[in-house]
Amino acid sequence: MKKELLLLTIMSVSSLCVGAKEKTSYIIQTSNPKQQMEYFSASDAWSMFRIGLWSKEKQEQVADWLFSTENDENGQPKGIGLSLWRFNVGAGSAEQGDDSQINWGTRTECFRNADGSYNWNKQQGQRNFLKLAKERGVNRFLAFLNSPPVYFTKNGLATNTGRGGTFNLKDECYDDFAVFLADVIEGVEKHDGIKFNYLCPVNEPDGHWNWLGPKQEGSPATNREIARAVRLISKEFVKRNIDTQILVNESSDYRCMFGTHMTDWQRGYHIQSFFNPDSTATYLGDTPNVPRMIVGHSYWTNTPVDNLRNFRVQLKDTLDKYNVKFWQTETCIMGNDEEIGGGGGYDFTMKTALYVARIIHHDIVYAGAKSWQWWRAVGGDYKDGLIREYPNENNTDGEVADSRLMWALGNYSRFIRPNAIRMGVIAKNENGEVIPEGDTDPTGLMLTAYKNENGKWSIVIINYSDKDKDMSFDIENKKIKKWKMYRTSDAENEKLKPIGSCKENETISIAARSVVTIVSE
Repeated sequence: MKKELLLLTIMSVSSLCVGAKEKTSYIIQTSNPKQQMEYFSASDAWSMFRIGLWSKEKQEQVADWLFSTENDENGQPKGIGLSLWRFNVGAGSAEQGDDSQINWGTRTECFRNADGSYNWNKQQGQRNFLKLAKERGVNRFLAFLNSPPVYFTKNGLATNTGRGGTFNLKDECYDDFAVFLADVIEGVEKHDGIKFNYLCPVNEPDGHWNWLGPKQEGSPATNREIARAVRLISKEFVKRNIDTQILVNESSDYRCMFGTHMTDWQRGYHIQSFFNPDSTATYLGDTPNVPRMIVGHSYWTNTPVDNLRNFRVQLKDTLDKYNVKFWQTETCIMGNDEEIGGGGGYDFTMKTALYVARIIHHDIVYAGAKSWQWWRAVGGDYKDGLIREYPNENNTDGEVADSRLMWALGNYSRFIRPNAIRMGVIAKNENGEVIPEGDTDPTGLMLTAYKNENGKWSIVIINYSDKDKDMSFDIENKKIKKWKMYRTSDAENEKLKPIGSCKENETISIAARSVVTIVSE
């Protein structure tokens, strides 16, 4: 009995490298490199136009949490080190007020005025955060639109109002749209010193919600309309010697990327439409400034667990067939994410954090995502913000609170830096038998491993279960003497908390319901 009590005591000290009866052993395969990782990110949408005008203290705190790669005097990371920042280029619903038919909290200003002139004092709060990100080392920026400017749309609004599934852009305004985007790219760089490296000119054009008008900016579009717009934007960029990369298609659902889902062929089969030369009406593979890459959102594909894997396998098969790379550029919690109670009501705990970490793992491992991007950086009483905001009555200032969700994303973003290479992983049980797809137990341990450009290694381990799990790891053909461990869990102050060190081939106990990152020193 004393022996058993001693063993239980040792296993409960999960930050230490300890002996164990049973464990999973992971071999990190340096001979089996996978994708080259690029960026982890979130967007400024709907919140930064306010928070970017709050007190300097609040702005600095939010910026530190999101962008800092520094540690405090105790070695605790100050922030999650996002390496790319998404900027929502507004369509002008804010200037229309209530006539916009869009909720106040989701309206945006437009740099362009009705007479064709520009006001570079617009979107000031968001632009302040561009600068705060740059000050903390972020050097890659992405501009995205939910709607063309209201001056160019068919209904004069930035929302669709049930007008069908075609692009809410006047036929005679496609050139104007391209000129506007080039003007924004050049204008923000001139006035703020921020270069947009990437542009997403459409957002969820296949989303059935977009057809009716969801009281937020948005527009559907067919593949042919998107191709027409992208070719004209490319032409304008080439004319002005702008090297910003134009990304398609911000698909709302993976199933629209390799097939159709709640739509028809005109808004589905995105990979085949844009990157198969046989699709002559929509092919963009030879268009200047358009990389051979597609971007999409992982909404609605995360449950049940079998779909979490199978949809991504289908996506990866189609990506590989047409030699197309992939970024996951937006997700948050939706109504069908029933395992954690759907999107309503903010959650500060590991419940949402682990659920999202499992999505990140599957997007990287099964879909081959080179970049992973969350939706809103800051939000209200809904599971769509990394940070919870509490504005005052006039929205002129307020309070902010961090979450385990933010810090769990930091287990990836803080330690997997741009150009890191993900390595293959083999898992074995205590009998030395290989476990098929053993790097991914969606109800237990999930592990990915990366070699950063500076030679340092990062290994991210998710323990989804409610029990501690024992494991060991070995880097194939390498011996690294010392590793530092960081953990995010519901335990007090465990927000990327340094929890000690360990060595290869020693047994580590991964605490229940936690995310742990092991970093070589």
